[in-house]
Amino acid sequence: MKKNTFKSKFENYIHLEQKLAKYTWLGVGGNAEILYIPEEEISLEKFLKNKPNDYDIFTIGAGSNLLIRDNGINGITIITNKLNKIYIDKDGIITANCGAVDAEVARFARDHNRTGLEFLIGIPGTIGGGIKMNSGAFGSEFKDVLIDVKAINHDGEYKVFSKKDLKMKYRKIGLKDEWIFLSARFKTSYGKNENIRDKMKKIINSRKSAQPTGVKTGGSTFKNPTGEKAWELIDKAGCRGLKIGDAMISEKHCNFIINLNSATAHQIEELGKTVKQKVFKNSGINLNWEIERVGNK
Repeated sequence: MKKNTFKSKFENYIHLEQKLAKYTWLGVGGNAEILYIPEEEISLEKFLKNKPNDYDIFTIGAGSNLLIRDNGINGITIITNKLNKIYIDKDGIITANCGAVDAEVARFARDHNRTGLEFLIGIPGTIGGGIKMNSGAFGSEFKDVLIDVKAINHDGEYKVFSKKDLKMKYRKIGLKDEWIFLSARFKTSYGKNENIRDKMKKIINSRKSAQPTGVKTGGSTFKNPTGEKAWELIDKAGCRGLKIGDAMISEKHCNFIINLNSATAHQIEELGKTVKQKVFKNSGINLNWEIERVGNK
């Protein structure tokens, strides 16, 4: 299908040159050439099967651990946050759509007296993003509880991947970006509701005491090097409170960059690069970005 025909056929479902800043936690970023927000899995399948092959595709969930550059994203941007249903079967296996917020899945498990997913209350973002990054916090990671994932590729073809297929490692998986996650199944076990609530409360309190909340931030900026804590390396390099424009290293937790108000994506990325340079000069350790950076500079 030609591009003009495609745009005409889906004109009631797509947005052209749509600002993406409002879809990210950092609140920065340029426009999407084409933005599509599916409300049902079957709608996404139809869309993918009818799109021209020469369009690149980028997928956003909650936009939590994401930096979209100021000149936006070419091709098609798909936001999956409306694909957010959560289910439980008779065996206590919980299935969550890719757009379900991690914290909501944790609360769902709690309300059904299922333990094992409490750590999700402390992870910003959605299930899809959590799988892509093998996100983790408070001693647990997605790979510890994941059974399998249903996905669709850019041609609208479905496939189920086992945890083994995904080759999950620290903050990454071994799957190509041509796959869009649709839903995931998680193993849980029975637990006393009071105990589950207590564990989640401790995680929430710990996060509030150690990390900036109620501000524009993208979560952890850099991955922890083996045997090290990124925030400690950043602090020792003298970067606590460092600013470029309206982008600032959090004084509460050095591995968080905050958009004080009107920071640009360029300022945030330059601040990150500056921190990397200072840490390397001070310790000889090269920090790797955890925040995904996409789009045109």
